[in-house]
Amino acid sequence: MRSRWRGATLASGWPFPGDWACPAVDRVCEAVIIGDDPGDAVDELAAQRADSGIGLDETLRDLGVLHAVLSREDTGTALVSEECDDVPTWLLRRAALAWADVVAGRSAAREVTDALTGLSTLSYLRMRLYEVYRETRAAGAGSATSPGRDSYALLVVTLRLPGDDHRWARLMAVVLAADVLRDVFDAGETVSLLRESTPVVLTRDDTRLAERCSRAETAINERVLADPELARALDDSGSAVRIRRSPLPTEYSGACELLTSLR
Repeated sequence: MRSRWRGATLASGWPFPGDWACPAVDRVCEAVIIGDDPGDAVDELAAQRADSGIGLDETLRDLGVLHAVLSREDTGTALVSEECDDVPTWLLRRAALAWADVVAGRSAAREVTDALTGLSTLSYLRMRLYEVYRETRAAGAGSATSPGRDSYALLVVTLRLPGDDHRWARLMAVVLAADVLRDVFDAGETVSLLRESTPVVLTRDDTRLAERCSRAETAINERVLADPELARALDDSGSAVRIRRSPLPTEYSGACELLTSLR
C-alpha cells in the first residue's frame, strides 16, 4: 500500500520526491491496514509535512491520492485524481489544523502578523503597549498635545463558542471576527490576536468607541450566524461575540500581566 500510495502521488505531480517518505507515512499505512482510526497518524503526517516546508495544498492533495488508492485496487502507480472532495471532511480538518499548528508555532516568534487571521501577534502588541506607556509617561495626566494613559483602552473580544471539540468552528469564527475588526478599527489602532480565539484591540478611548464596538459586535454576529455550521456551534446565548473595554493598568508591567490573565 505504501508503494502504491507513493507511486500515485509522484505520478500526480508531487513536487518533492525526496521528501515524500517520513515516519508518519508508515503510521498512516499501519492504521489503515489494521482498521484503526487514522486521525492521530494523519495529524502526525500533516505536522511532519509542515515541519519539512511542504505546503498545505500538497499535504491535503496527498491525502486525496491516498483516498483514491484505497478506493481502487488497480491504481498501481498510475495517475489518479488528487481532489479532496471525497476525503472525509473531519480528516481534512484534522490534517489542516495539525499543519497550521506547526506553521503558527514556527512563525509566532519571528513574525508580527498571525498567518491565519492577518492580525498582529502578541509580541507586536507588547511592543505597542510599551510605546504607549513611553508616550504617556505611564500614569501621566496628559494634555491636548500629549494624551495620557487613560485616553487608551484595550478591547477584549470574547467569542462565545464551545471548546476544543469544535476547534475548527472556533478558528473560522476568529477569521470572520478578525476581518470585521480590521474593517471597523481602521484608523491606526492595533488589532492583535492575544491567543488562538481571543482578538484584542488597542485603541484611543474617544467618544466614538462605544458606537464602533456596537458596530463590530453586530457585524461579527451577522457573519457567524450566516454560516450554518458556526451557528450550530454557538452556545445557548445565541450571540457570537462580546466586546468589553479593559482600562490600562498604571504600569507597563501591569499591562503585560493583564494580557496573560485575559481569556
